[in-house]
Amino acid sequence: MIRVGIDVGGTNTDAVVMRGREVLHGLKTATTADVMGGVVTALREVIAGARVDKAEIGAVMIGTTQFTNAIVERRKLSPVGIIRLGLPATRGLPPGCDWPDDMIAAVKLHARLAQGGYEYDGKLLGTPDADEIRRHAREFAEAGLKDIAISCAFSILNDEQEREAAALVREAIPDARITLSSQIGRLGLLERENAAILNACLGPLGLEVIAAFRNALAESGITAPFYLTQNDGTLMSAEHAARFPILTVASGPTNSMRGAAFLSGLKDAIVVDIGGTTSDVGVLQAGFPRQAGVAVEVGGVRTNFRMPDVYSMGLGGGSRVATDYAALGPQSVGYAIHTEALVFGGKTMTATDIAVAAGVAKLGDASKVAHLPAEGVKAGYERLQQMVFNAVERMRTSAEPLPVIVVGGGSILLRDELKGQPLTIPPHFGCANAVGAAMAQVSGEVDRVVRLDDIPRDEAIAQVRAAAEQKAVDAGADPETLAVIDIEDVALAYIGGNATRLRVRVVGDLNEKKESKA
Repeated sequence: MIRVGIDVGGTNTDAVVMRGREVLHGLKTATTADVMGGVVTALREVIAGARVDKAEIGAVMIGTTQFTNAIVERRKLSPVGIIRLGLPATRGLPPGCDWPDDMIAAVKLHARLAQGGYEYDGKLLGTPDADEIRRHAREFAEAGLKDIAISCAFSILNDEQEREAAALVREAIPDARITLSSQIGRLGLLERENAAILNACLGPLGLEVIAAFRNALAESGITAPFYLTQNDGTLMSAEHAARFPILTVASGPTNSMRGAAFLSGLKDAIVVDIGGTTSDVGVLQAGFPRQAGVAVEVGGVRTNFRMPDVYSMGLGGGSRVATDYAALGPQSVGYAIHTEALVFGGKTMTATDIAVAAGVAKLGDASKVAHLPAEGVKAGYERLQQMVFNAVERMRTSAEPLPVIVVGGGSILLRDELKGQPLTIPPHFGCANAVGAAMAQVSGEVDRVVRLDDIPRDEAIAQVRAAAEQKAVDAGADPETLAVIDIEDVALAYIGGNATRLRVRVVGDLNEKKESKA
């Protein structure tokens, strides 16, 4: 099957056409203010460059930063009503209690507490009161709210109360867009609830973006189904993405890491993705990004859904260089590098200029940087190398040697070794993010607490694995290609019954024979 991969970044929109494991053509185009204009341009040019018939395209995979940017910039966020089922407990920490004030104001959060919830072992914490939930729903309706989040203590063990509450809310608001926390997060009530609220506030934008992508494909004459990449390096259908846009957050660095694994053939490595403004450094484990082991903040809000463990720093091809050559970034000329950098006839000294002057990169007009003092260039380039080296060392968790893969347009800034460490710069490194999107797989994950006093450990793991595999198949994975890539088995202290947290994640190739049900 021929696939088209697209990654929409803040500066560039990258695109590739792939047949099987072969990259037929890849390119970069400028991201446009309306985003879709850049996507249409990228589609048109990459298909023409690959010389394939549009009818041959079997699927289009898209990675986008639009939802991340909306949260960070506090724009296009919808007002949200949240009902938490947890009384008589959980009153001390109401929904949104740990949110930044400007985020609370942007979302106009309407929080309500209600009876309900479960203990860690599935026993009832409280019994929901239907009249209480209906009252809260009527208050939301009077306030004109359409985007609703529902959370419940330990709902990842049993989502029945959340589903019943959703049905009651729909009685008062028939056209409500409802997010259940059990559909998104993991263990941890506040973090899971936060993720549900963030997803709810992105509801209208999710519909708008998916519709725009669909129109862009139609305008390009492509009838193949399209998918969006998630923050764990896997795919979800367009319909699923419209319902759960929050799952695309941090998909950009993830796509680059997955593309680096594919292009280099390495499954365990450190990946450095150097762009125009920033560099992202992460770790590959079994070909997938290492997941963050702690709560991750998105726009200042703590969440606990799947997120890659990535370290970002202000170093890129457009990073400004201090006059004494001792500092690079974090300020950058960004997309204006082709007019601002010295080698392109501009007046701003950038990291690219230092790399060209040092004889490492070959682009632009090298004579434009011939006047730079040799000692200054040497000091600036050593500073650049030291920043990358420090970031790589920061991501190591053991003394065992790991290969380092460098991708992204800014890869030209580095030599083929870094302080004695050989670097792998694979072919098509500049569009590794689009390759990662094109070759993404489909995943399923289940996170549960079980009592090993009641069930043997191997049987418990088998049950959780079966549930994760079913989730992946429902999301569009080919059942014959499923593989377990992560099993987490953690005993929970101070809880009786030999309670253990089991988390299993499986992945599989996209089932090309049927549409996803997600």
